[in-house]
Amino acid sequence: MQMMSDLALGFATAFSLQNLLYCFIGVFLGTFIGVLPGIGSIAAISLLLPVTFYLDPTTALVMLAGVYYGAEYGGSTAAILLNLPGTPSSAVACLDGYPLAQQGRAGVALFMTTIASFVGGVIGIIVLMAFGPLLASVALKFGPAEYVAIMVLGLIGAATIAQGSPVKGIAMVVIGITLGTVGIDVNTGTPRFTFGYAELNSGVNLIALAMGLFGVTEVIASIRQGGKSEVSRKISLRSMIPTRADWRVSALPILRGTGVGVLFGTLPGTGQTMSSFMTYALEKRLSRHPERFGNGAVEGVSAPEAANNASSQTAFIPTLTLGIPGSASMALILGAMMIHGITPGPVMLDRHPEVFWGLIASFWIGNVILLLLNIPLIGLWVRFLQIPYQFLYPLIVVLICIGTYSVNNSVFDVVLVFLLGGVGYVLRLWDFQPAPLVIGYILGPMIEENFRRVLTISGGDFSEFVTRPISGSVLAISAILLVWGIASSFRNGRRREADGVGEAAQP
Repeated sequence: MQMMSDLALGFATAFSLQNLLYCFIGVFLGTFIGVLPGIGSIAAISLLLPVTFYLDPTTALVMLAGVYYGAEYGGSTAAILLNLPGTPSSAVACLDGYPLAQQGRAGVALFMTTIASFVGGVIGIIVLMAFGPLLASVALKFGPAEYVAIMVLGLIGAATIAQGSPVKGIAMVVIGITLGTVGIDVNTGTPRFTFGYAELNSGVNLIALAMGLFGVTEVIASIRQGGKSEVSRKISLRSMIPTRADWRVSALPILRGTGVGVLFGTLPGTGQTMSSFMTYALEKRLSRHPERFGNGAVEGVSAPEAANNASSQTAFIPTLTLGIPGSASMALILGAMMIHGITPGPVMLDRHPEVFWGLIASFWIGNVILLLLNIPLIGLWVRFLQIPYQFLYPLIVVLICIGTYSVNNSVFDVVLVFLLGGVGYVLRLWDFQPAPLVIGYILGPMIEENFRRVLTISGGDFSEFVTRPISGSVLAISAILLVWGIASSFRNGRRREADGVGEAAQP
């Protein structure tokens, strides 16, 4: 009954005219950004952060959240039509979505991804409603030592479980933590790593960091790689209707994918990309005809999309209830909450119940809007993708510059964006993922603050971290994950070297 009362409060908040309008704007822009190859929700959220300064906190979060999960809906469109993923997590949609398009079944693939996204999103919201407050009540018992431990686990999870080399992930986390220490030390008032630049006294701008590493980097990469600008097949409503066989083979994979997405969404640092690829691998192994995967299997598109959107919804669980971002986009939304004076974590339910439940209610509204928008607007997205890249990307760069400059009216931040964009592109060439860096940037200062608080309370006794049952257990799990990740990286490296030597020895 208490949940129903809270949800009623949430819908009363979400159904205000202003929140409905900005929810629609958020999901529409999110879908629009998701359709654009390679841009993603992170650059869009960074671009819209300055706009939220002039909005009510609930309205601002409703819009940013809509952009976040809306981008996951639209990300598969370009992947299916052009073999070009709109977001990193939709890359798996290329494996079977593009072959379906080549077979003249692009409409079926797009329709199934929309339905699977809706099912995954709805179940993810239900899990968020059921377990979010429970996690918050448990987290109220956490002290600073427990917060340090669980944040360290989040950093290790981001580095060792994320896609790519665990060692490279750890390196990016360390770089992010280092960038988070730039600026005036709150406790001593001493400038750290500012190199004499007064503009860095307040730290590296989060918006500049995100736009540089994700927005500018993706623009550079997309221009250098080139892109297709034509769609060979016309999409009609009749061509979108799946057959009974399509529904039959997709029903259970959608539910399994949702389960995987719920699991990985609640783990800080894993996110949609990991859940999508894990779901695809699971379905291929469980299938009676694994040879169909990669050649146009409908379940190879629908299951990862369900996981993708379930993960995007449950990523709000650690962000809202524990103050730990579940992904890079969640890190930006967490930053937006702090900008508006809202402290995410266990106290959020008590201090800002209308924000918490209003945001959850907006998820229901946003997912219904997305379901109604995506199918009729497929033709619009297809036509937009026909715009030549030489016109599209200059516009994106201009918007990035305007968004960055408007935060502090600082030319230094604009220059910093392009410097970080160049660094991000070089890191990308060496297969370094930027997402762990952003999570390290957000969590680093929080770990430092709680770490100092523990030492102050315990009189400098470091054993406080391991003698407390929860913090000691979590730190032990973190150490196991760290060792496992490094060992796996070295083992895979030696295996690749052995395979290379074996191939070279063959005549």
